[in-house]
Amino acid sequence: MSEEITTVPKGETNPLHRPTIAIVGRPNVGKSSLFNAILNRRLAIVHEMSGVTRDRISAPVFRNGRRFNLVDTGGLGMLTGETRKVDFWDANIAQQVEAAVSDADVLIMVGDAQAGVTPLERDIAVRLRASGRPVLVAVNKCDSPQLKDDAAEFSVLGFPRVHPICCKHRGGINALLEDALKQLPKGLETPPAAAVSLAVVGRPNVGKSSLINALLGSERVMTSSVAGTTRDAVEVEFSIRYRGEYRPAVLIDTAGLRKTAKVDDLVEYFSVMRAKSAIERADLVLFVVDSSGDGVTAQDRRISGLIQKANKPCVIVANKSDACEGKSKKQLLEELREALPHLGTLPAVSVSAKAKRNLDALLDAAADVMEQLEVEISTGVLNRVLAAAMEKRTPPVTGTRPLKLYYAAMAGMRPARIKLFVNDPEGVPDNYAAYLRNQLREAFGLHAVPLLLDFCARPKKVESIRRNQNNADRRKRRNQPAAGRRKGRK
Repeated sequence: MSEEITTVPKGETNPLHRPTIAIVGRPNVGKSSLFNAILNRRLAIVHEMSGVTRDRISAPVFRNGRRFNLVDTGGLGMLTGETRKVDFWDANIAQQVEAAVSDADVLIMVGDAQAGVTPLERDIAVRLRASGRPVLVAVNKCDSPQLKDDAAEFSVLGFPRVHPICCKHRGGINALLEDALKQLPKGLETPPAAAVSLAVVGRPNVGKSSLINALLGSERVMTSSVAGTTRDAVEVEFSIRYRGEYRPAVLIDTAGLRKTAKVDDLVEYFSVMRAKSAIERADLVLFVVDSSGDGVTAQDRRISGLIQKANKPCVIVANKSDACEGKSKKQLLEELREALPHLGTLPAVSVSAKAKRNLDALLDAAADVMEQLEVEISTGVLNRVLAAAMEKRTPPVTGTRPLKLYYAAMAGMRPARIKLFVNDPEGVPDNYAAYLRNQLREAFGLHAVPLLLDFCARPKKVESIRRNQNNADRRKRRNQPAAGRRKGRK
């Protein structure tokens, strides 16, 4: 069995702890714009429509010699104690913001200079003051001298630090961030070890967010039966116990991937783009499918194609096994492999995120893949395995000469790539390349990671150092004046 891999138990120190700055405020004041401006990249979706951000989005930042987490939150759209006309999203966003405020060390409350101070902002200010955290007020959309003067109106909220900013033109953001960093406690200042990123992908309503919450043991991301609940690619840092020590990792919750023709608004389009980007940058993909309904769909096959095209290692997660009456786990996984034959030997696990069932098996499978990602193959062993494989099955003849392998070497990992120098790179049949790939998988246990074989022409023979030096000496003497040559002969 693979080594244990778990989240950090309660009461133990999390080695990933860094000070945290959370951005809060009412809807449509520019919180996500400020978040992206500080990161200097577009991580959060920005749109003029209210309520685009739902989950809290976190990202590590290194600025002015300090390391901290920056958190974006959804807009608080209701007053304290308000119950009438409060929709599902407002209530859930409020819970997410409350959790972000509770975890933060410093809060940045964002306001809109053009709209001025609203009753909702006065109410939010009371809630933030009660948290006991340092609060800085960032008044956005101050893109003119008059609006910068109007920003002073926000001092009525009772916080001593009011910063006029303009996210569109990045005005005032450096001063705001310097002030926030002064309020942060000391935290993890040394560069953290590289984290393994696990992207959780699948079509809508297969239980991706529920699976992340089950793995973390808390309601970290928002869940509902409504398709499209998750919009941004939400990255959640945590620690896993692997090979006897805690290692940093990141779970990436993504929006459900629908068929492109069915994406009917701009926000969903950006959500799908974020999900595809998460696949590209992940070290490992957890591909979630619904095992309780009609089985694997055409969209599931398209998503598996995206994973395969990106050359990413993958664990197939058959969720909602608790709703499959009369079927054993073995039967479920056999049906899954029949429906996705091109995924070959990839590990598959049947789980129930709702009942928190069989999650240990999923973590074990992830540990096995992580081990394969760290495999290093020496050139000598690699060439011996390939020589034995070619002796076992005679290489094909292309044209008038058989395929000849001179030598092979590892060219990289993630994905695993091997360069094979042969006499005729263009004459290697696909079936023989597949045979060699399977032999390498068996020899080195690389069943769950992509294995790419690059057939290359052998480089030209390199002249010896002595010959190159002699030629250089001759050219040097040839270019010398006649007197210099005579003097050298003496």
